[in-house]
Amino acid sequence: MEENRDEQYMQKALQLAQKGEGYVAPNPMVGAVIIKDGRIIGSGYHEQYGGPHAEVNAIASAKEDVAGATMYVTLEPCSHYGKTPPCADLLIEKKLAKVVIGSLDPNPLVAGKGIQKLKEAGIEVVSGVLEKECNEVNRVFRHYITTKRPYVVMKTAMTLDGKIATATGESQWISGEESRKDVHRLRHKYTAIMVGVNTIVHDNARLTCRMEQGKNPVRIVVDSRLRIALSANVLKDQEHNQTILATTNQASPLAAHKLETFGAKVLYCSSKDDRVDLNDLMNQLGAMGIDSILLEGGAMLNDSALREGIVQEVITYVAPKIIGGAQALTPIAGIGVAHLQDAYQLEQMKATAIGEDIKISAYVRPKKETQSAQAQ
Repeated sequence: MEENRDEQYMQKALQLAQKGEGYVAPNPMVGAVIIKDGRIIGSGYHEQYGGPHAEVNAIASAKEDVAGATMYVTLEPCSHYGKTPPCADLLIEKKLAKVVIGSLDPNPLVAGKGIQKLKEAGIEVVSGVLEKECNEVNRVFRHYITTKRPYVVMKTAMTLDGKIATATGESQWISGEESRKDVHRLRHKYTAIMVGVNTIVHDNARLTCRMEQGKNPVRIVVDSRLRIALSANVLKDQEHNQTILATTNQASPLAAHKLETFGAKVLYCSSKDDRVDLNDLMNQLGAMGIDSILLEGGAMLNDSALREGIVQEVITYVAPKIIGGAQALTPIAGIGVAHLQDAYQLEQMKATAIGEDIKISAYVRPKKETQSAQAQ
């Protein structure tokens, strides 16, 4: 009975945590609920990067003294000084009797130290309540804090026969209105959006978030030779929408200088097969604090991203349409794989109806795990 009650309150904390989506990166999304005498007396979540943590907001919202109460929090309270003081110290100061934790913090600066500090102060600690769900909410944070590289989601939209455009190049609109709205939610959710320069040349996309009260992502254009035109939409409004041009030393220094006068950041990367080395790019972007990327193609960049192993998740919107045509474009082009045993394996696949389309999401199984499974 008590276990069910713990899960019930932790579920409420999880719902609160998700309100921070798109606003707290690269920090984790965290929610907290305070219970006293069987009643919720306070709740809160981490609302924005650099702002008070969930525990602080929950205590600030409390209708009465929290001494002797139980706090349910989705992530282990921090024990170190960052942009805010340690939350573990606050819980001790406020004389909480018990803290129920969803998942441990993978941040090496915390990693169990918050729990240890609470226990040493005489506070009862229970951990692992809805741990899988709590880990899932912070999948991006857990990846970034342990690898120092962005979590990459490859997003595509295609017809039932796997086409993203007709043979003449017409592509608007493959997916329905509800799917397009969902894409703007993803642009709000993830820190950056990345495309190849051909997408800019052909579509002159703005790569902004048009969700109400949404946050615009950092725009990343992979452009090995800086072929982007100065009239490109992604070079406009740099004050509110930063653009990073990932290039190589093959690019003209004069072109780089002109682009920088527009406010764009030219990021030089190592070259691999005469193109931007995507792994070097991920390392540099991670060092810049970019924890997540929505990869929106095109087809050649999608192929390169899969081959280089930088994609962690795929999201595909499938429209109830058939185009046909041998020359019609597909979501993944480039080299591809020669044998089925080399195919990129997906796991934990989910399919949901979204308007007239079907949204399919799945995680990319790391190559080494795929090869190990095949060897067995």
